[in-house]
Amino acid sequence: MTEAMTRLVLQLALIITAARLGGYLFSRLRLPAVLGELVAGMVIGPYALGGLIPFHHEPLFALMQGGIPLSPELYGIATVASILLLFLSGLETDLAAFLRYSAVGSLVGIGGLIAAFGLGDLCAVWFGLAENFMDPTALFLGTISTATSVGITARILTEKRKMSSPEGVSILAGAVLDDVLGIVILAIVVGMTKVAGTAGHINWGQIGWIATKAIGFWLVATALGLLLARRITAVFKKFKSPDIITAFCFGLALFLAGLSEMAGLAMIIGAYITGLALSRTDLAHELQERLHGVYTLLVPVFFCTMGMLVDFSAMRGIFVFGLFFSLIAVAAKVIGCGLPAYLTKFNLRGSLRIGLGMLPRGEVALIVAGIGLTAGVITQQVFGVAIMMTLFTTLLAPPLLIQAFKGGTGLRRPEKEPGRETSSIEIELPSPDIAEFLRNRFIRALRREEFYVNRLHHAALAYQVRKDDILFMLVQENSTLRITAAEQHQRVARLMLLEELLSLSDLLDATQKMKSLQSMGSDLVSDLF
Repeated sequence: MTEAMTRLVLQLALIITAARLGGYLFSRLRLPAVLGELVAGMVIGPYALGGLIPFHHEPLFALMQGGIPLSPELYGIATVASILLLFLSGLETDLAAFLRYSAVGSLVGIGGLIAAFGLGDLCAVWFGLAENFMDPTALFLGTISTATSVGITARILTEKRKMSSPEGVSILAGAVLDDVLGIVILAIVVGMTKVAGTAGHINWGQIGWIATKAIGFWLVATALGLLLARRITAVFKKFKSPDIITAFCFGLALFLAGLSEMAGLAMIIGAYITGLALSRTDLAHELQERLHGVYTLLVPVFFCTMGMLVDFSAMRGIFVFGLFFSLIAVAAKVIGCGLPAYLTKFNLRGSLRIGLGMLPRGEVALIVAGIGLTAGVITQQVFGVAIMMTLFTTLLAPPLLIQAFKGGTGLRRPEKEPGRETSSIEIELPSPDIAEFLRNRFIRALRREEFYVNRLHHAALAYQVRKDDILFMLVQENSTLRITAAEQHQRVARLMLLEELLSLSDLLDATQKMKSLQSMGSDLVSDLF
């Protein structure tokens, strides 16, 4: 165990340093940091330089049993990082917008899944890798093509502050459904493959049970999370410690991620459901702030280890087919997901954003390909095709997605969000110092009433104030204080600010009296002497 832990510590030292350096270099080149982290993983992985770094009598990044390039310990840390990533993605999602665009997201997910599976299956037959459309190799290539890596897209949306945009919530809604249906398709394909190998009959009952369990868990967990989130956080808040509350909430995300895996879904689905449920509570921004440091340390580890999965030698001899399959995978998602978006609420720009957001395949495709390889259904060369397609779509999606989000709205008709009509209160004070004094008093009063006040940007005096359903913004610009809130929350903000203004007025009156007393004292001293 000591040797395994020593190896893990040295691996993490190299991974964290390489990932941050790769992200920094790519950021300087005006490219997404996630690309730099993926490329860093490819460079230091066991198939590249990592296989040359010595550790005792073998490489530091040695291939494990079964040809897996990650040790169980390192894979475990990467798994926790992926859970953290999707938990925070859920916290950043605008739940009202998510629910409003869930129907569009469902159509996007289904459209992309059908197009990707059909074209992937057809591609295998066309190039002679499979005899017919029901051949296990064709079925597995179709399944590999359907997988969407929501983690990569979520990272880009977070970096560009587009998580709560109409396109962002549609992509996430579609990706979650995509993963759920992808698990169901994988179960069906594995069942059909086993039957093909034994000349038996397909156990549709077992496959139906797997599908029912996966979809049922997803629906029930989401509904219960949305209904019980505020009651759960009310219990957590009784501890009066932000550190304990943060630990409990992330522990809840880990617990639901584990249950999600036991139900036949990916762990990241459970983590995202937890974050989404907590996104409408007053703890959302507090959790984001307190987990930000862990996020910046662990999440690059996840993307770096994804890059380490790339085996360059497996791509030899299949470059032409791999390139064609990769292009087909791109077209399937862009058209299959973009077309339903275009036929509903989005214009051409918004539809392209959604299609590109559903483009990266990532770890899910590699997991599906690994199942096919270990089952003997696909060859090492077909596995290499899966790696090439994953690499191609993963590297292509971030820069294209960033370019696509430049420009105007992606909606055909910009919508006014229901219940979001806001107005502002502006108070002009005699000087910036008095405005700062009143702002600090107002913030202290809010916190005494158990409001969560979070500064949104270190370079600007802008704060988000939340408590249960109440949400408003507080901004100081020179000597002006401005409060922006929905109509139904204006009264609370006005009353609390009025109390502080009256207190400030009393304080100024008392100060004026003190000046008068000082003046009287000076006159008395002058008379005496």
